[in-house]
Amino acid sequence: MKKLLLLLPLAALLLAYTTEKTYPVGQIKTPQGEILFWLYDETPNHKASFMKLAKKGYWDAFTFNRVIKNFVAQGGCPDTPEGFANSPYLLKPEFVPTLKHVYGAVGAGRDDNPEMLSAGCQFYIVQNKNGLARLDNKYTVYGQVFKGMDVVDQIVSVKTDTTDTPLTPIPLDVNVIDLTAAQLKELGYKLEAKK
Repeated sequence: MKKLLLLLPLAALLLAYTTEKTYPVGQIKTPQGEILFWLYDETPNHKASFMKLAKKGYWDAFTFNRVIKNFVAQGGCPDTPEGFANSPYLLKPEFVPTLKHVYGAVGAGRDDNPEMLSAGCQFYIVQNKNGLARLDNKYTVYGQVFKGMDVVDQIVSVKTDTTDTPLTPIPLDVNVIDLTAAQLKELGYKLEAKK
Protein backbone atom coordinates (compact mmCIF):
# COMPACT_ATOMS: atom_id res chain seq x y z
CA MET A 1 0.00 0.00 0.00
CA LYS A 2 2.86 2.39 0.85
CA LYS A 3 4.43 1.78 -2.57
CA LEU A 4 1.11 2.61 -4.23
CA LEU A 5 0.81 5.83 -2.24
CA LEU A 6 4.34 6.81 -3.25
CA LEU A 7 3.65 6.09 -6.92
CA LEU A 8 0.45 8.19 -7.11
CA PRO A 9 2.24 11.58 -6.91
CA LEU A 10 4.77 10.35 -9.48
CA ALA A 11 1.95 9.30 -11.83
CA ALA A 12 0.27 12.69 -11.40
CA LEU A 13 3.57 14.43 -12.16
CA LEU A 14 4.13 12.35 -15.31
CA LEU A 15 0.56 13.05 -16.45
CA ALA A 16 1.15 16.77 -16.04
CA TYR A 17 4.25 16.57 -18.24
CA THR A 18 2.53 14.51 -20.92
CA THR A 19 -0.54 16.75 -21.13
CA GLU A 20 0.02 18.95 -24.15
CA LYS A 21 -0.20 22.70 -23.60
CA THR A 22 -3.12 24.47 -25.24
CA TYR A 23 -3.61 28.08 -26.28
CA PRO A 24 -6.88 30.06 -26.22
CA VAL A 25 -8.06 31.11 -29.68
CA GLY A 26 -10.97 33.36 -30.60
CA GLN A 27 -13.58 31.70 -32.83
CA ILE A 28 -16.41 33.40 -34.68
CA LYS A 29 -18.86 31.18 -36.52
CA THR A 30 -21.07 32.83 -39.12
CA PRO A 31 -23.30 31.60 -41.97
CA GLN A 32 -20.37 32.49 -44.28
CA GLY A 33 -17.92 30.28 -42.34
CA GLU A 34 -15.51 30.20 -39.42
CA ILE A 35 -12.98 32.84 -38.37
CA LEU A 36 -10.12 31.94 -35.98
CA PHE A 37 -7.78 34.46 -34.39
CA TRP A 38 -4.85 34.53 -32.01
CA LEU A 39 -5.37 36.49 -28.77
CA TYR A 40 -2.32 38.55 -27.81
CA ASP A 41 -0.79 38.22 -24.34
CA GLU A 42 0.55 41.77 -24.82
CA THR A 43 -2.99 43.13 -24.28
CA PRO A 44 -4.02 41.15 -21.19
CA ASN A 45 -7.12 43.12 -20.22
CA HIS A 46 -8.65 43.05 -23.70
CA LYS A 47 -7.77 39.37 -24.07
CA ALA A 48 -9.37 38.54 -20.70
CA SER A 49 -12.44 40.63 -21.56
CA PHE A 50 -12.94 38.89 -24.89
CA MET A 51 -12.55 35.47 -23.29
CA LYS A 52 -14.97 36.30 -20.47
CA LEU A 53 -17.71 37.62 -22.76
CA ALA A 54 -17.26 34.81 -25.29
CA LYS A 55 -17.50 32.14 -22.60
CA LYS A 56 -20.70 33.77 -21.28
CA GLY A 57 -22.20 33.70 -24.80
CA TYR A 58 -22.53 37.50 -24.69
CA TRP A 59 -22.25 38.06 -28.46
CA ASP A 60 -24.43 35.16 -29.55
CA ALA A 61 -27.49 37.42 -29.78
CA PHE A 62 -25.63 40.03 -31.84
CA THR A 63 -24.53 40.40 -35.48
CA PHE A 64 -21.84 41.96 -37.62
CA ASN A 65 -23.64 45.30 -37.42
CA ARG A 66 -21.28 47.43 -39.56
CA VAL A 67 -19.38 46.13 -42.58
CA ILE A 68 -17.37 48.29 -44.96
CA LYS A 69 -15.34 46.86 -47.83
CA ASN A 70 -11.65 47.85 -47.65
CA PHE A 71 -12.16 48.90 -44.05
CA VAL A 72 -13.59 46.62 -41.31
CA ALA A 73 -16.19 44.05 -40.33
CA GLN A 74 -17.51 45.23 -36.96
CA GLY A 75 -19.61 43.17 -34.58
CA GLY A 76 -21.19 43.28 -31.17
CA CYS A 77 -23.33 45.95 -29.61
CA PRO A 78 -24.34 48.62 -32.12
CA ASP A 79 -23.08 52.19 -32.15
CA THR A 80 -25.66 54.69 -30.95
CA PRO A 81 -25.73 58.51 -30.94
CA GLU A 82 -24.88 58.22 -27.22
CA GLY A 83 -21.82 56.05 -27.96
CA PHE A 84 -21.58 52.56 -26.50
CA ALA A 85 -24.17 53.25 -23.80
CA ASN A 86 -25.09 49.56 -23.52
CA SER A 87 -21.56 48.15 -23.24
CA PRO A 88 -21.17 46.03 -20.10
CA TYR A 89 -18.03 48.02 -19.26
CA LEU A 90 -15.21 50.09 -20.77
CA LEU A 91 -11.51 49.16 -20.89
CA LYS A 92 -8.44 51.35 -20.67
CA PRO A 93 -6.48 51.34 -23.94
CA GLU A 94 -3.60 48.90 -24.33
CA PHE A 95 -1.67 50.36 -27.22
CA VAL A 96 1.33 48.19 -28.14
CA PRO A 97 3.66 49.64 -30.80
CA THR A 98 4.28 46.23 -32.41
CA LEU A 99 0.54 45.40 -32.74
CA LYS A 100 -0.61 47.19 -35.87
CA HIS A 101 -3.87 47.47 -37.77
CA VAL A 102 -2.78 45.07 -40.51
CA TYR A 103 -5.07 42.90 -42.64
CA GLY A 104 -6.82 40.56 -40.21
CA ALA A 105 -6.08 42.53 -37.03
CA VAL A 106 -8.79 42.23 -34.38
CA GLY A 107 -9.43 45.39 -32.41
CA ALA A 108 -11.75 46.88 -29.81
CA GLY A 109 -14.30 49.45 -30.89
CA ARG A 110 -14.81 52.71 -29.04
CA ASP A 111 -16.68 55.96 -29.32
CA ASP A 112 -15.08 59.43 -29.25
CA ASN A 113 -14.40 59.46 -25.51
CA PRO A 114 -11.27 61.49 -24.66
CA GLU A 115 -9.64 58.65 -22.67
CA MET A 116 -9.90 56.35 -25.75
CA LEU A 117 -11.62 53.71 -23.61
CA SER A 118 -12.63 50.56 -25.51
CA ALA A 119 -16.18 49.23 -25.40
CA GLY A 120 -16.15 45.72 -23.97
CA CYS A 121 -19.00 44.81 -26.31
CA GLN A 122 -17.57 45.87 -29.67
CA PHE A 123 -14.88 44.28 -31.84
CA TYR A 124 -13.78 44.67 -35.44
CA ILE A 125 -11.58 42.88 -37.96
CA VAL A 126 -9.46 44.91 -40.37
CA GLN A 127 -10.34 43.92 -43.94
CA ASN A 128 -8.21 46.45 -45.82
CA LYS A 129 -5.37 44.45 -47.39
CA ASN A 130 -2.99 47.42 -46.95
CA GLY A 131 -3.88 47.77 -43.28
CA LEU A 132 -5.24 50.85 -41.52
CA ALA A 133 -2.20 52.61 -40.06
CA ARG A 134 -4.30 55.66 -39.21
CA LEU A 135 -5.96 53.60 -36.43
CA ASP A 136 -2.66 52.58 -34.78
CA ASN A 137 -2.31 53.91 -31.22
CA LYS A 138 -5.91 55.08 -31.32
CA TYR A 139 -7.70 51.72 -31.02
CA THR A 140 -6.45 48.63 -29.19
CA VAL A 141 -5.46 45.66 -31.35
CA TYR A 142 -5.74 42.45 -29.32
CA GLY A 143 -5.81 39.66 -31.89
CA GLN A 144 -4.89 38.50 -35.39
CA VAL A 145 -6.96 36.32 -37.72
CA PHE A 146 -5.02 33.30 -38.99
CA LYS A 147 -7.91 31.41 -40.58
CA GLY A 148 -11.02 32.78 -42.21
CA MET A 149 -10.05 36.07 -43.83
CA ASP A 150 -11.85 34.76 -46.93
CA VAL A 151 -14.96 34.72 -44.71
CA VAL A 152 -14.33 38.33 -43.60
CA ASP A 153 -13.88 39.31 -47.27
CA GLN A 154 -17.32 37.79 -48.01
CA ILE A 155 -18.90 39.54 -45.02
CA VAL A 156 -17.78 43.03 -46.07
CA SER A 157 -19.07 42.40 -49.60
CA VAL A 158 -22.73 41.90 -48.64
CA LYS A 159 -25.36 44.51 -49.49
CA THR A 160 -25.81 47.11 -46.77
CA ASP A 161 -28.06 50.05 -45.94
CA THR A 162 -26.90 53.67 -45.56
CA THR A 163 -25.51 52.94 -42.07
CA ASP A 164 -23.35 50.05 -43.40
CA THR A 165 -25.60 47.50 -41.69
CA PRO A 166 -26.03 44.28 -43.71
CA LEU A 167 -29.52 44.02 -45.24
CA THR A 168 -29.50 40.35 -44.27
CA PRO A 169 -28.24 40.06 -40.67
CA ILE A 170 -24.99 38.13 -40.14
CA PRO A 171 -25.38 36.45 -36.74
CA LEU A 172 -22.42 35.81 -34.46
CA ASP A 173 -21.51 32.63 -32.60
CA VAL A 174 -18.44 33.72 -30.64
CA ASN A 175 -16.34 31.27 -28.63
CA VAL A 176 -12.91 30.62 -27.20
CA ILE A 177 -11.42 27.27 -28.16
CA ASP A 178 -8.21 25.70 -26.85
CA LEU A 179 -5.79 24.43 -29.48
CA THR A 180 -2.45 22.68 -29.19
CA ALA A 181 0.66 23.88 -31.01
CA ALA A 182 0.20 21.04 -33.52
CA GLN A 183 -3.40 22.04 -34.20
CA LEU A 184 -2.40 25.69 -34.61
CA LYS A 185 0.34 24.70 -37.08
CA GLU A 186 -2.11 22.58 -39.05
CA LEU A 187 -4.40 25.62 -39.31
CA GLY A 188 -1.53 27.81 -40.56
CA TYR A 189 -0.54 29.64 -37.36
CA LYS A 190 3.20 29.82 -36.63
CA LEU A 191 3.34 29.66 -32.85
CA GLU A 192 7.11 30.04 -32.65
CA ALA A 193 6.80 33.62 -33.91
CA LYS A 194 4.67 34.53 -30.87
CA LYS A 195 6.46 32.80 -28.00
